[in-house]
This record gives sequence, C-alpha cells and structure tokens, in this order.
Amino acid sequence: MMRSVITGTGSYIPTEIKKNSDFINQKFYAEDSTPIETDSATIIDKFHKITGIAERRYVSDNLTASNIAAFAAANAIEDSGINPETLDLIIVAHNFGDVKKGSIQSDTVPALASRVKHQLNIKNPSCIAFDVLFGCPGWVLGMIQTDAFFKAGMAKKALVIGAETLSRIIDVHDRDSMIFSDGAGATVVEYKETENRGILSSSGLSHCAEETFFLYMDQPYNPADDQEVKYMKMKGRKVYEYALKYVPQAMKDCLDKSGLSITDLKKIFIHQANEKMDEAIVQALYKLYDIPKAPEDIMPMCIHYLGNSSVATVPTLFDLVNKGCDPGHNLQTGDVILFASVGAGMNINAICYRV
Repeated sequence: MMRSVITGTGSYIPTEIKKNSDFINQKFYAEDSTPIETDSATIIDKFHKITGIAERRYVSDNLTASNIAAFAAANAIEDSGINPETLDLIIVAHNFGDVKKGSIQSDTVPALASRVKHQLNIKNPSCIAFDVLFGCPGWVLGMIQTDAFFKAGMAKKALVIGAETLSRIIDVHDRDSMIFSDGAGATVVEYKETENRGILSSSGLSHCAEETFFLYMDQPYNPADDQEVKYMKMKGRKVYEYALKYVPQAMKDCLDKSGLSITDLKKIFIHQANEKMDEAIVQALYKLYDIPKAPEDIMPMCIHYLGNSSVATVPTLFDLVNKGCDPGHNLQTGDVILFASVGAGMNINAICYRV
C-alpha cells in the first residue's frame, strides 16, 4: 500500500528566552483601554496556572519567519537523508509572513515558501513552493494537502513547514500577549510503499459565522500607543469554548475514519495553545468513547517552556519527541498517534498517523 510517510523531522528553537518574571513591570490594559488595576504579579500568577506557560522563546532581532523556517527545514532534510533537489513540494504554513523587528508590516511577497526554497538553494523548478494561511492548524493542513497531492499522483516528496514570529505582532499591554512565542517545525514527507506506516486518515472543519473573528487584528489597548497600528487580538473565552465543543469530535471523526480504536492510540500531538484547554480537549475526546479518563502519558507538551508559536507548535513538539528530547515521551515503530489543532478562522483539523 502507498502511504504518506514522515521520513524526517526538524525544528528551530529561538535563542531569546522570555520568562514570566520579565513581565513583572509591564502595565496591562483592558479591551476598553482602561488600566488593569490588578498588580502584574497577580496577573502573571493566574496566567501561569491557566496556560501552564513559565517561559517562551523569541527570535533574535536579525531573523524572520522565513529564516527560521529554512533552519527547521534544513534539519528535517538532513534527518531524512533525501536530496533536496528531489522535492516536489515545499509548503510553508504561517499567518503573518516576514515581520522585521521594529515593524508591524507583514511581508508575504514573495511567498515564504519561495524564500525558503531560495535559502535552501534548491534549483529544481519542478519543486512547487506555496504558502498556507489557516490559523494555528496551518501545518496540519499542509500535511493534509500533501497527502492529497500524493494520492492524486501530482507529487511524491514534500517539505511541510510551520513557522511564526508572533513576538513581532503582539500588543505588549494586552495580557494575552504573554501566551505567544516564535518557532519553526518541519517534516519531510514521502509517498512510499509500506505495510502499515503513514497517514491513515484526516478530518477538518471551518466555522466562519460569528466564530470568524474570535482572533482578529485591532488597535493597541494602551491609548498612548499609535492607534493606526493593529496587533493580534483574541477572545480567549470564546476560543476556549469553541475548541472544547468541536475539537474532540473532529479528533474522534478522524480516528474513526482510520478504523482503529481509541485504545490503539499512543500519543496525541495537539496544538500548544493553553495547558488547561488542551487537557480538557483530550479528556473530552476519551469521554466520547465512554472512557472517563485519558491515559496519563497520552499528551506530550512543550508549552511550559516554548509558549504558543501557532503553526509551529505541533511539528516542533513532534520533532522533540521523535528525537528523544522529551524524557517523558517516546515513539516506537507502529505507534498510532493523532495530530490535532485549532485556530483562527475558526479552523480545526486532525490527522491519524502510524509511526
């Protein structure tokens, strides 16, 4: 049987560490631009208890999203052992393009995938490079698209990357800014004859009614800041409620399509958005199968020290576990795993994969 198989993984972990304590002197404002009177220490403590984030990573001033995408891609190519000139596809998932330090301007011309191909010095013109904008689930969608390209006979080898520099588009006076971070993760995927490895099934949803603007761009909360500049904003409670309502069902639909049982599942690689939310989603998934509690070791997490890097969280986490960098988790050949994500749009997707 021919299936889409991950043959290499890579990631780039930015060098600048931003701890929660670094926000202690930050003044936060509410959505109506009034100062939040609660002291920063209390805000940070509550934030940590809800999100699980103790620190996050930012890129150094000289780097952009396409730079770190290329770094992660090079790691994945080296891990796979392929000749990069044999790639048919390069897909880069992101949301804001290349944003230089000190600027809020998004730069997406040329496409980040084209920039990555250029930085990797890939000359093959038959290697098609394009971007995906799908909110945080962008990398998972890129994997689903790759699988579709393969099954259609249009490609046999692909590089799928998720990269973001959210530190460049956050409003520092918004409490939610502490969630976001930078990073990049990548996978080399090949269409190969295999007995039981590869992508088994996938699912996706887009709710674009009132859910569309749960994440959006808007003015800074501090009235003293330039009100012509727009930053990323989030209706956190709405996002939480939406994710808990729809993500578990999408994951179940994906797993059911594979023909496997929930008891076959070894790991869930879920978008690192919020520790409490992710835990609630996984518990809700198991309850859909009338299992009262999920296994203790089912869900690796890196949000505690890497934060939420949007499209980069799932491939980065997978790379860390795949390469034995998470002492609490490991993968063996034949393990069944789920990739799942939720984000702006609102969009959801999932992949069932056998290692």
